[in-house]
Amino acid sequence: MSKARLDRRAMVAAMASLPLAACAHRMPGGAARSLGVATFNIWHDAGGQWPKRLELLTAALRAADADVIALQEILEDAGKGLPNQAETIARALGYAVHFVAPEPEGAPKRYGNAILTRLPTVEVARRKLEPLSDYRTAIRVRVQTASGPVDVVGTHLAWQPEAAAVRSEQLADLLAWLPADSTPLIVMGDFNAPLDDPGLKAMGPPRFTSALPFGGAATTLNPARGHAPRVIDHIFAETAAFTVSGVSVIGSEAVNGEYPSDHFGVAARLRRKA
Repeated sequence: MSKARLDRRAMVAAMASLPLAACAHRMPGGAARSLGVATFNIWHDAGGQWPKRLELLTAALRAADADVIALQEILEDAGKGLPNQAETIARALGYAVHFVAPEPEGAPKRYGNAILTRLPTVEVARRKLEPLSDYRTAIRVRVQTASGPVDVVGTHLAWQPEAAAVRSEQLADLLAWLPADSTPLIVMGDFNAPLDDPGLKAMGPPRFTSALPFGGAATTLNPARGHAPRVIDHIFAETAAFTVSGVSVIGSEAVNGEYPSDHFGVAARLRRKA
């Protein structure tokens, strides 16, 4: 068979496959409407075992197989020779990374939140949350899924048990900052409070569903690191846009006596409603 006929047959085959690929991308139901997400507070470089914990964190996140990951307590510290931890994790996983911190870009030390994604990124926005005295931030990444764009927000709220009013103010500021359009929304991170905390009222029904329902796990804080059991790491999805098809706590097992973090992560599979 001549080279010209071979080239022509290859071209026809490639053209014939294009409509099928496009239909598969828009196909209702199945994997095309499923989105994997995860959140993990990585505990910066505490504990003196960052290289070992890094291996455990990347292993746990790789096993979760999430499309979008929110990370908290990310440190980059030039004085310690520590590169941005989110960038290190993203490189190991093959994800893009977007980072936010209260410190300006280029500062020798920055501490904040990140979103990692293997989906195309449409836009990124960053916010210092009110009250500014608490130095909390949020990051929003609009990703393109097979079912259309989705906004994913990562954040980390005030930690004091008595700070419900501060958490409420932070969430009010965060929600007011979001675009006023119909893009489906997921908010996840370390909220430093259980679901029944008054400060998290804005994240409840009817607007949001918690992927990990009340009583769905014993704790997301690691008792082996001295924490009292509490579920404070959450994934909130807009009820009108998503149903939860699966959820799990990740990174909760020690490997040779070491854990990935002083938190456990939460991973969920969300399904877009028609």
